[in-house]
Amino acid sequence: MLEKHLAGLVALDPRLQPVVALAGPFSVREADTGFAGLVRVVAGQQVSAQAARSIWLRVAALPGVREPDGLLQLSEAELRGAGLSGAKVRTARTIAEAMLAGELRLDLVDQMPAEDAIAHMTRLKGIGPWSAEIYLLFAARHPDVFPSGDLALQIAAQWALGWDARPVPKQLSLEAARWAPYRSTAALLFWAYYAAKKAREGLSV
Repeated sequence: MLEKHLAGLVALDPRLQPVVALAGPFSVREADTGFAGLVRVVAGQQVSAQAARSIWLRVAALPGVREPDGLLQLSEAELRGAGLSGAKVRTARTIAEAMLAGELRLDLVDQMPAEDAIAHMTRLKGIGPWSAEIYLLFAARHPDVFPSGDLALQIAAQWALGWDARPVPKQLSLEAARWAPYRSTAALLFWAYYAAKKAREGLSV
């Protein structure tokens, strides 16, 4: 399916052919779904991918943390000791409470149009567009999401499209609209391109 979407993406925008060539093969990483998946996204907010993995390994080892009622039984000290900031602890608890109350339906978001799913999730304090989009892309496997607020995607787009400056999220969102209905594949492509270009040129960004 990824190969088919990639072919469709390049057909829509032939400028991306050199991006595909440099990026090389890539895939969708495995991700938790449901409550655990969204808490993992929260744990990874505003930190590097390596730090996010390290934090999640510690958080996931806590007893009951993968279920809303289990997380609510953990103390703030336990959650912060695993690497979550105070703000992230509050967000995780907000998510748990909303799911138990039926106010957050992660079992339905993969069936919603992306805009509706993002609106449903971002009603909760602590869940912004980036977090909602990352959850939709990796956990819900939504086919048409592009997290334009992601720094690596902004830099990759600047390099790939020859822009003079890094695009702001609104600019990148407008550009990504031409890649519908394959925006998730475009995001995966640009992340792979970003990693390949950094590795090839020894960049530190």
